[in-house]
Amino acid sequence: MHHLKNIFRLGIKELWSLARDPTMMVLIVYSFTFAIYSAATTMPETLHHAPIAIFDEDHSQLSSRIISSFYPPDFIAHQINSFKDLDEGMDSGAYTFSLTIPPSFERDVASNRKPTLQLNIDATRMSQAFAGSQSIQQIVMSEIETFVRKFRTNATLPIDLVIRIRFNPSLNQVWFGSIMEIINQITILSIILAGAALIREREHGTVEHLLVMPVTPIEIMLTKIWPTVLIVLTVTALSLNFIIQGLLQVPIGGSILLFMTCVALHLFATTSMGIFMATVSRSMPQFGLLLILTIMPLEMLSGGFTPRESMPALAQTLMLAAPTTHFTSAAQAILYRGAGIDIIWPQFAKILVIGGIFFLLAMTRFRRVLSQMV
Repeated sequence: MHHLKNIFRLGIKELWSLARDPTMMVLIVYSFTFAIYSAATTMPETLHHAPIAIFDEDHSQLSSRIISSFYPPDFIAHQINSFKDLDEGMDSGAYTFSLTIPPSFERDVASNRKPTLQLNIDATRMSQAFAGSQSIQQIVMSEIETFVRKFRTNATLPIDLVIRIRFNPSLNQVWFGSIMEIINQITILSIILAGAALIREREHGTVEHLLVMPVTPIEIMLTKIWPTVLIVLTVTALSLNFIIQGLLQVPIGGSILLFMTCVALHLFATTSMGIFMATVSRSMPQFGLLLILTIMPLEMLSGGFTPRESMPALAQTLMLAAPTTHFTSAAQAILYRGAGIDIIWPQFAKILVIGGIFFLLAMTRFRRVLSQMV
């Protein structure tokens, strides 16, 4: 009980210290409100108001049908009257795509001469460029095929292909973006808060105060962990309720309680990582640089942005040692597909084992740093 009282009281001190840090408070609020909303509503994988400039030199019925096929919300079509305006618009970034319809285009199509259309793409907007090029080709070919056949028809396949889209029937990017952003923010914020709490003690010179108190290193370490866990769990629950389910209207497929349990296990691992990184760093700027080198691989290679199956085999194997890989897999299964504990218990076990290893490493490093300060 004496040890628990020490951990509790020092943890309360950490909460008060965090409350008096306006930068951290702003970061916490931003990470679970504006960051999630912006990530969900600006997903670039789908076309939305993509500007396309069309230079029609044919002025025929077919070219008019092609131009009228580009309409909102996927495209915003702009008719251009000269190559000069077309080039200036592409150079300035006003248009992502430009389509040039040559003279006598309709006549050449009717005569089966296979005329050529020119499509220019601003590849600096990579996501829209990739999706838009495919969509433009389909639109143009569909209109040409309809013109040649003299009527619009659907191709009859020799099989009856029935497509069923599960978990996100409308392919709404908001559903994907919001959930993945809250998963990423949980990892980032937990590492930052745990590491910053220890560095703050060092920069303020209060580590020496802790060393003369009747507390053990593991008690000091736990006082950095449980306040971070409490804060992140609280803001995660609020964000799920008010931002994701409330403002963004994203349906949650599984148990919120099971997801919060998964978050708690994940925080055990990430807070230990944050403390370990804080013992390596001597100042907050060093901690920030180390954080950049750590967070980027954890986010990019954990399966949240790109499926792990599409990554090199070596990357897949190495990332099995990261808690974010298993946390992302478990969180997606719970929130997207409504999976229960009978399905995601292997991920829970792996997160717990990895968290225990990181905790022991952080504890060993923390003891060594404290012994050097005595």
